[in-house]
Amino acid sequence: MQQTEKLTKKKKATMVNIITVYKLLLHGLMKLVGMTQKTIDIEPGTILNIWVPKKATEKHAVVFLHAFGFDGILTWQFQVLALAKTYAVYVPDFLFFGGSITDRSERTASFQAECMAKGLRKLGVKRCTLVGLSYGGMVGFKMAEMYPDLVESLVATCSVMFTESVSNAALERIGFDSWVDYLLPKTADALKVKLDIACYKLPTLPAFVFKHILEWGQALFDHRKERKELVETLVISDKDFSVPRFTQKIYLLWGENDKILDMQTARNCKEQVGENATLVSIEKAGHLPNVERPFVYNRKLKRILASLVETVVNTAS
Repeated sequence: MQQTEKLTKKKKATMVNIITVYKLLLHGLMKLVGMTQKTIDIEPGTILNIWVPKKATEKHAVVFLHAFGFDGILTWQFQVLALAKTYAVYVPDFLFFGGSITDRSERTASFQAECMAKGLRKLGVKRCTLVGLSYGGMVGFKMAEMYPDLVESLVATCSVMFTESVSNAALERIGFDSWVDYLLPKTADALKVKLDIACYKLPTLPAFVFKHILEWGQALFDHRKERKELVETLVISDKDFSVPRFTQKIYLLWGENDKILDMQTARNCKEQVGENATLVSIEKAGHLPNVERPFVYNRKLKRILASLVETVVNTAS
């Protein structure tokens, strides 16, 4: 009888999702560094969830845009902890991630950009630097194109303007037929494959970790239908694409061992953007350098942000 009770207790203990617990702890930590969570009505039926500074501040605004996976605060946790005291940090969730949602049918990067811009303006942000990872960088490029009055500069991490030729080359490198298959895994094993491709060297983790991530639907797999539609609008036809004339300073901050968007892709993007673009790389890092090598990433990002702020001050004076 005692053995049965012990087994039952053990089974109940393993039912606790470690990602859910971790996120609760992380939210508490964010509040300790001066962040708070807000929901903003962009328009009827469209709600944006965003982490913002608790107190109004005149500090330079830095907006972190997450990749196609975890929500904003999980993606950028190490960067928020490192920068929240120096900058006014904003971390939104894209529509159909975290707590952001819409009843409109648009699924394009342009619509995501529109909602991000409206939300920031409702918060009183007049000018900002965007820091976007992968999908977040793609939305960041679109925001820079659409709202040059709002977007002062962009740091795109492992992210480009996602044309058909770039997409096809990337899929061939990682051995997938479609981005839906890669970005929306259905099993724990498929999730492990996804992360193994994204990382330079995926840490050895117990199998239950991938299972818990998969089960933790709030960040990864709620709104699967809508996310599939988001993926299907990602790729820009080569014949319809022309490089926007960006007025902003753009930094490309890259993992040297990115298997998805390799260094040649980064160099091509730099050439497309032109003299306003600077390429900075991080060795022994893949498609997620902010998570894989957070201390190195933060050091390089701080230097970039400091140079951007100094440029703004010098221009103003």
